[in-house]
Amino acid sequence: MNQSNLNGPVPDHRFLPFLDWHSVRDLEDKANTPIVLPVGATEQHGPHLPTYVDTVIPSEVVGRALAQLDDAIPAYALPAVWCGKSNEHNRFPGTIALRAETLIAMLTDIGESLYRSGFRKLIFANGHGGQPQVLDIVARDLREKYPDFMVFPWFVWTLAPEARAELPEKERELGMHAGTAETAIMWALIERTVKMDRAVCEYPPETVGGLTPEGALPYAWLAHDVSESGVVGDATAATRESGERMAELLIDAWTRAIATIHEFRMPRE
Repeated sequence: MNQSNLNGPVPDHRFLPFLDWHSVRDLEDKANTPIVLPVGATEQHGPHLPTYVDTVIPSEVVGRALAQLDDAIPAYALPAVWCGKSNEHNRFPGTIALRAETLIAMLTDIGESLYRSGFRKLIFANGHGGQPQVLDIVARDLREKYPDFMVFPWFVWTLAPEARAELPEKERELGMHAGTAETAIMWALIERTVKMDRAVCEYPPETVGGLTPEGALPYAWLAHDVSESGVVGDATAATRESGERMAELLIDAWTRAIATIHEFRMPRE
């Protein structure tokens, strides 16, 4: 019988749901054992990428980071949250969106469950740019409710800012969704899901007064306001080689970050 791959790239010994409850109960130093929860989304990513992009990237990066983490450092991953606050993409078929309050409730319940099991360090590895504020709210509220709970709401990309050097200048300025970066890294991580013959380049329409969808003077936008294809960026500029370099940078950064959280203590603890 073939083994199932429920844990993806996460090593078996680092996948928390593969432990029985006695093993979880008896783990040593649970208070300093990081638990990593990839938080993704299922939403349109143009005509060339799967809707699963924002779940695939954090899941793959976290799993590969845990695979190369020093075995002396205890850390575990949970299965990814595969849908998120994606209502900006609702007009595109295939998008499955949660309301903000639903996502808040779900993540809060997960955090409280981990706390009851004795864990005190939770990392949200967020892969969707439309929900950092939601994760910030959950992290702050969990911290306030449980004074010894440390929660880290991180966006998967920001741990390796040097990866931006792989992007063209215009992409760094205007690219937002399903463009060069996501296309390249998906090409490197799961090539079979990328259809480069359908890749397009589409940037947001220009507006007066310097207003942009993101930046110093943003306006509230929905995906169909700024793109017909669902792409906001240049997917055609992606290469597998640049995706491999970005993936390596992200994986190495997350490996170091998980190790840091294991050692971290609150400044005034």
